[in-house]
Amino acid sequence: MLWIGQVAVVTLPAEIDVTNAEAVGEELLAVLNQSTALLVADMTSTNFCDSSGVSALVRVFRRAASSGQAMRLAVSMPAVQRVLSITGVDRLVNVYPSVAASLGDPSGRADQARPDDVTARADTDGGG
Repeated sequence: MLWIGQVAVVTLPAEIDVTNAEAVGEELLAVLNQSTALLVADMTSTNFCDSSGVSALVRVFRRAASSGQAMRLAVSMPAVQRVLSITGVDRLVNVYPSVAASLGDPSGRADQARPDDVTARADTDGGG
């Protein structure tokens, strides 16, 4: 993990699936508990993310938004970008091609979305 002031960059694993999605979510939530203004989930080395991983990301985003914190995703692998697009997560959370790009964008437009703006498609685990 990298801290830059109140910005935390957390590198996620190469694969996020049912075997580790809960742990990934808990790690990101723990970072939010440390007075983070902006959480960047670095998924640039992540080449696989299943529905449990998507659900974990949505839960973390909801928590960040309800606490007035921001969350961004850095994603470079086409397969992961496609999953985020199909599920609607890329319309909920700002997605960038690199960590540098995520840190360089002052707008944070999608960061201002309310937690209940999540589409049903992004809530792949039935709301849990």
